[in-house]
Amino acid sequence: MGHTLMVRNVVAVAAITLFLIGLSGCDYWPPALQTQIEQIRSELQTSTVEKTQLQNQLASMTKVRDDLQAQVDDLSRSNREKTSMINSLQNGLAAAQERLAKSAKSSAPKAGAAKTSAKVSPKAPLKKKPTAKATH
Repeated sequence: MGHTLMVRNVVAVAAITLFLIGLSGCDYWPPALQTQIEQIRSELQTSTVEKTQLQNQLASMTKVRDDLQAQVDDLSRSNREKTSMINSLQNGLAAAQERLAKSAKSSAPKAGAAKTSAKVSPKAPLKKKPTAKATH
């Protein structure tokens, strides 16, 4: 029985030792593992720097896009205003041309009546007054 008691004590001490080592952690890292850890840390730092640069570029591009969109909106609004103004001027021009054509037609018979009532010498050639044509 003494032998089993001794084995139990050794096993208990070993178990307690392993338990205490597990709780305290192991501060020994093999050199290959330390190299891998440093390489991963370096890659992480590089990735973090690249991520920050990309985020800055994205913010800059977003600002440029917003500025350009504002310019497009301003130009579109200006284009609509100019189109409206052009349409209004074209309508005014068409109305003015119609009034001119009507006034030319109504004044042409009056001028023709005045010429027929006046004495015209047979030798003098008659000159025709050009009439205004409506152009669209």
